[in-house]
Amino acid sequence: MRGQKNFSNPIVILFNGILMGTANKIPGISGGLVALALGFYNDLIFSLKRFDNKALKKVLNLEFNKFYEYINGKFLIMIVLGIVISYFSTSKILEILLINYELYVWSLFFGLVIGTIFHLKSLIKLKNFKNIFFIVIGALIGFAISLINPAQENDNLYFVFICGIVSVSGMILPGLSGSFILILMGNYVLLLVDSVNALYDTLNELIRGDFSNINSPERINYLKVLSVFTFGSITGLISLSKILSYLLSNFNQICNSIIFGFIIGSLGVLWPWKSEFNSDYGNKLVRYFPELNSETFYAILFIIIGMFTVIVLSKYEKN
Repeated sequence: MRGQKNFSNPIVILFNGILMGTANKIPGISGGLVALALGFYNDLIFSLKRFDNKALKKVLNLEFNKFYEYINGKFLIMIVLGIVISYFSTSKILEILLINYELYVWSLFFGLVIGTIFHLKSLIKLKNFKNIFFIVIGALIGFAISLINPAQENDNLYFVFICGIVSVSGMILPGLSGSFILILMGNYVLLLVDSVNALYDTLNELIRGDFSNINSPERINYLKVLSVFTFGSITGLISLSKILSYLLSNFNQICNSIIFGFIIGSLGVLWPWKSEFNSDYGNKLVRYFPELNSETFYAILFIIIGMFTVIVLSKYEKN
């Protein structure tokens, strides 16, 4: 069901896109959950599912006005524009925060994911044996991942394309964070911080007439990575919208149960207190319990803030 009449104001649509894009970049918060809470999730899925054979025929027949109307173009363009704006703005903020307040950032992320667990718990019938079975399956997969070191950063373009497809899953599946998956895949900072900042810096320099970094191999590589990641995200958004909406409609409890278990099992990956050291077998990540001091107190406070952020969003979704 669409509800498009509630979103006829372009500024409102743009603002919703900014909020959704910001959520997509924060591990633990699902862009789909934000879309549900703000009431435009149905419009989003409706528009994405309209990229079908009929839409293709309209493009091939050069019927661009009909294509624009068919895919709910006014709504979709403003949502995408809002997401793009948010990516540029939040990437710079995240870069600064990760450099100066790394523990507090990861504590907030950890709390957001815990909040997601509470949200998903309310969607699952825990007394159903089949649901319990799939929760266990998801938890075992997540736990197996948490026992190993998070994947190393990988700028292979084929892998980046896959990351793009996977990362948009959070837009379609409320409760699943695409950014969280990127952390597990080792490419969160590369794709959502460094590469976006590289594009921002490049555009800023070109506007100022500064061409000193235009041929920088590192800058060119970041821009290639971002282009492939974007293409993968668009591909995933269009293709997964049909598949995941079908699964949610027909196997809702199973999907939520697997996601619920997976997130519980893989929580260790986001544990805020960890350190990295070099060994004969490569870099090793060690997780530890913190000492009780003011820094730990503030970190726990950020965990609580993260938890309640998702819980409040889920309350709005129900309303």
